[in-house]
Amino acid sequence: MTGHQEKPGNLTILETLALRGGLNVSDGHPRMPLTEPQRRIVEQLAELFDEADKLPFEEIEREAQTVFLHGIGQQGAPVGTGRLLSCYSSSVAMDIVARTLAERGGRVALVHPTFDNIPDLLKARGIELVPVAEEEFERGMPQLPDDVRAVFITTPNNPTGWVLPEQALAVIAKHCAETGRVLVLDTCFRAQDPRAQYDTYRVLQETGVQWAVIEDTGKLWPVLELKAGFLAWSEGIELDLVDAFSDVLLSVSPVILRLISRLAEDAVDGGYADLHALVQRNRELLAETLEGTGLSLADADARISVARVVLPEGMVDAQAFYEAMLEHNVHVLPCSPFHWARRDEGLRHFRVALARSEEEVSQAGHAIAHVALGLAGEQV
Repeated sequence: MTGHQEKPGNLTILETLALRGGLNVSDGHPRMPLTEPQRRIVEQLAELFDEADKLPFEEIEREAQTVFLHGIGQQGAPVGTGRLLSCYSSSVAMDIVARTLAERGGRVALVHPTFDNIPDLLKARGIELVPVAEEEFERGMPQLPDDVRAVFITTPNNPTGWVLPEQALAVIAKHCAETGRVLVLDTCFRAQDPRAQYDTYRVLQETGVQWAVIEDTGKLWPVLELKAGFLAWSEGIELDLVDAFSDVLLSVSPVILRLISRLAEDAVDGGYADLHALVQRNRELLAETLEGTGLSLADADARISVARVVLPEGMVDAQAFYEAMLEHNVHVLPCSPFHWARRDEGLRHFRVALARSEEEVSQAGHAIAHVALGLAGEQV
């Protein structure tokens, strides 16, 4: 069979299709069973509602932000300063940042690859993007054209699981401070990888850089999209984030913030360890299931709740493999859209979500293996 070159829809559209039925290992949202402590928290929703109805919003928000961010190592986060706002989701926070970057002018250097809604949101605001590979950021500050006025990095990055080291962040932040560039970080998968839990805010504040950071609770707990994103920024930043925020929303639900506080407390008390262990078991299970098929896992050191699978040369590309999986009612995610500047670089990878039950990952792995062996037989 020859490769299928038709351009797929954006990743969110493909993930939405997976919600309609079938075995969904497409989106990176948590869809594994609740743990017993999490179930007890969910069963207290009526009590959390009553608490949220009685307490001042500022008190509820401060507690949720403090418990969540301090629980993942971010003691330097600007809680209570007016420079940390709660959003419906990290995508809302990203769009707010994109709008203000567009108003500031200039091009934006963006990590490549990354989840395609980030470049899409930036481009929708009229921003021209400059792709920068993860390896270039890891070595420090890459050479960038003078008209690049902001740098946007996702760490841990989706789909690779790459994490920007603390020392590299310090170098990049210092260079951005010296050149007047704004540094934006998307850290939505931070809680899944302890290597990303050094105090980012301390590093940024020590350099004097203008910065914005987007955090997220939506990748952690299987509570049916009851989540929040958090948007933080530096003093004196040249982005009108408060006005942009106020044009979008008044506030998130205090009930959700109350729920986040309780889930974050449980996470620190063993819940994060349980999540990390589940993701690791499922990664190993998927790798074992694919043995002998010619397929293998990329990103050997990745720890986030998605895994890229490499298709061997001579087999169909990822879009055709995705379509073959649909025939078995299994939804994976072709990786070309992650490579937003050079889509061909993703033609030999597809992504499998790992925040699922072990049974679902096993079923998906066996279906992938079956399709791969069938395609290999066709080529003989």
